[in-house]
Amino acid sequence: MGTSTIEWTDLTWNPVIGCDRVSAGCAHCYALTLAKRLKAMETRRIDLGQLDAGQAKYQVDGDLRTSGPGFAVTTHPDVLTTARLYAAQAEDEGGVSPAAATVVMRLLGALREELDHIEVRMTEALLDAGLSWEEAGQVTGRTSRQAAQQRYRRLGGTRTWPTRRPARYAPVDHPGVAVPEARRTWSVPWPDYAPVDITPPELRPAALVCEVPSWAEGYITPAEVPDWPQRQAVALVAFEFDASGRPLNPQGRTGRTGRNLGKWGENQAADPIVVAGAGAERKVLLITRDDIGVEAIPGGMVDPGETAPAALVRELREETGIDLADHQPVILGRQVVDDWRNTDHAWVASTSALYQLSEEVTATAGDDAADVGWFPFGSLDELEAAITASGRTLYAAHRPLLAAALEHLNQE
Repeated sequence: MGTSTIEWTDLTWNPVIGCDRVSAGCAHCYALTLAKRLKAMETRRIDLGQLDAGQAKYQVDGDLRTSGPGFAVTTHPDVLTTARLYAAQAEDEGGVSPAAATVVMRLLGALREELDHIEVRMTEALLDAGLSWEEAGQVTGRTSRQAAQQRYRRLGGTRTWPTRRPARYAPVDHPGVAVPEARRTWSVPWPDYAPVDITPPELRPAALVCEVPSWAEGYITPAEVPDWPQRQAVALVAFEFDASGRPLNPQGRTGRTGRNLGKWGENQAADPIVVAGAGAERKVLLITRDDIGVEAIPGGMVDPGETAPAALVRELREETGIDLADHQPVILGRQVVDDWRNTDHAWVASTSALYQLSEEVTATAGDDAADVGWFPFGSLDELEAAITASGRTLYAAHRPLLAAALEHLNQE
């Protein structure tokens, strides 16, 4: 609570900041614009040592599609405590006046009632989203099913839900349950199909309700995604939905469920294949991925609002230091790639493009790259032999893309 220059109030209280746009009426939100400026001001004060980073309020960015810099929905618990309210006012005004104390005390009862009402509604929202009582309780520090239920009832909650056990998660690199080729396609019934859930901790329900990673969307389930028609319209590879409204991997069952990617459904990537020289002297540019330590084509995810051609240039520049903005590539294809993070309901589809140079250019490992280098590219066998000789391994998901590049080159 702090003093205010607003003409119609003496004190302000802001325990929650941030928002998400939900309609056309939010198009010109002044607070969204102001948050960006306040973030910049806070950042400068932090850099100058004038503000402790833990006291900053506008340093958490929201999803750029619905929010913006410094405008993620964020609760500041220190502002919520009654003791802090009094302390802040005392600091600002040199002491709490009897009149102010009387007003605040009268408000506390209504405030507690409103906060209890909010907690009940938010608990119901978590359970409606599919969380178990144990997972919902973790959000408020109650680690047992019984404690979470008792708290809900004590606050006046009356609803009931089917018994749900906390989801059992497999490691993110789990290969999944075995899927016979005859049952790969979604059109073949498989009532007993039980894929393993490889959702990482930061994308699980209990984590998402507290904080959404900057690289991911905050929807706990595919049913929450509001723009499926738009996503289908711009998809690189067409996809359908199951009876529960979940998007289905166009390549069929993977043996894995959940999400280890930024979005449900298709996640678009851009993979620039850069080749230098010709004939026996031909070489291809590869990076060593810093996440899984294998040799791969430079590339990465297409940013929101970005085109695939722009992403090709950006990813190449960020990962290798090579700028080919003035080169016109050959688009080799748009296809689902066998990415290690793919599941039944979230997958990677890539635009692969071929850049041809007359000779090698200097490359420097950058973002997401532990190393970068040129490798012989007369054939896939020659490439894999060179990679193996260097003590490394070729990323299996990129073999089909490199094969397509070789096929194009050999036809010239």
